[in-house]
Amino acid sequence: MTKRALLIFAKEPMAGMVKTRLVPFLSPDAAAELYRCMFLDTLAKATAIKDVALHLFYQGGVGAGHYFRGVGEGITVLPQAGNDLGERMQNAFLEAFGRGYRQVAIIGTDSPDLPAAYVEEAFAKLADEHVQAVFGPSLDGGYYLLGLKQLHGELFRNIAWSSSTVLGESLAAAERLGISAALLPPWYDVDTAADLLRPELLDPENGAPLTRSFLASRSLSLSGHFSTSSP
Repeated sequence: MTKRALLIFAKEPMAGMVKTRLVPFLSPDAAAELYRCMFLDTLAKATAIKDVALHLFYQGGVGAGHYFRGVGEGITVLPQAGNDLGERMQNAFLEAFGRGYRQVAIIGTDSPDLPAAYVEEAFAKLADEHVQAVFGPSLDGGYYLLGLKQLHGELFRNIAWSSSTVLGESLAAAERLGISAALLPPWYDVDTAADLLRPELLDPENGAPLTRSFLASRSLSLSGHFSTSSP
C-alpha cells in the first residue's frame, strides 16, 4: 500500500450551486458546466500521478454521493464533514491519516491547469524530515494545496476562509506553533470572470482539455463582455 494520499475536495456541478461568482458573465448552467470540466480535468491529472492513493471528498447530500460514486476506478469517495472549510479539511486529513497514509495533500478543483509536477513536488518536500507542512500559494491570497504528514489541527482554526489572508494567517499559525513549512510555486484559481481570460487556460499544453475547450468556445463572448463593460 502506498503511504501517499491525495485528497480532492469537490461539489456536484449543479446550476446555481457552483461557480456563482461567474454569474452573470456565464449563465448558471454554463457555470456549472465549466465546473464539471474543471473537476474532470483535475481528476484526470490527479489520476496520472504515480504511487498516490486518490480520495475524493464531496460536499452535498445523497444526490452528490450518487453523482461521484464510480467516478473513477480505485478512487475512494467520501462525504465532507464539518461546519466550515477548515473543519472539513481537518476531518479529511484525519480520515486519511487514520487509514494509514503518512504523506497527505489536499487540493480543490479551482486550478484545472495546475501542473501535476507541483503536486509531485509537494510530496517530495514532505519526504524531507525537516518539513512538516507544504503550502501551494494561490495568487488570491489563499492556497491551492496543503500537504501534511501528521495532523496539525491549529492550521484549520481561526482562519478567515475565502479571504485574501488565508495563506498569511496559516503561515503565521505554523510559525507560532513551530511547524516547519515549505512553499510550492504560486498558481491561480479560476474564480472570477477576469480569470476566464487568462491565456494559460487556452494553452494546448496545459493538461486541462475540457476546460480549454469550454473556454475556447466562449472566448469571443467573454472578451466582448469585458470590452463593452470597460469605462
